Amino acid sequence: MSDDIHIDGQNEEIDFERQDLGAKPILIFLLGLIIGCVLVALVLKGLYSYLDGYENRRQPIQNPLVQQTTADTRIVEPGDITKFPQPRLETNEPVEINEFRVQEEKTLHSYGWIDQQAGVVRIPIDRAMELVAQRGLPTRPQAGVVPPSDVNVAKEAARRSDNNRQPVKKK
Repeated sequence: MSDDIHIDGQNEEIDFERQDLGAKPILIFLLGLIIGCVLVALVLKGLYSYLDGYENRRQPIQNPLVQQTTADTRIVEPGDITKFPQPRLETNEPVEINEFRVQEEKTLHSYGWIDQQAGVVRIPIDRAMELVAQRGLPTRPQAGVVPPSDVNVAKEAARRSDNNRQPVKKK
């Protein structure tokens, strides 16, 4: 073991890289990367333009009675949005959800008719909770309850009319 160590304390087997990476290979790599990205973008643009032209050539012939349009249907003008049927895509989510919440709050905290002909009304939720606390929940008669039979009524009447209440002795 003492043979591997020199007088200055360094091991001959352990060494380090004596040459640094130069700037030229790094610049060549970056230039190649940029050229590759530009080539990929150009190939994709050409591919998409070819596919768009291919799709336009393969469109079915339009009926001559239908009004010819040359406008690109992928571009939507703000006025055209109302022409689309419901449900529509959201264009401004925060504003639309706030409008929806305001409308729901108005519905929850106001009086109004749900069905005026049937006499069904809407009351504020706080008032509805007060009424339930005062009056209790509405109940309905239980469905399926069978009225008492004549035999059971007669037995019950006989039991009530018996004033003796003493057991009968058997002889």
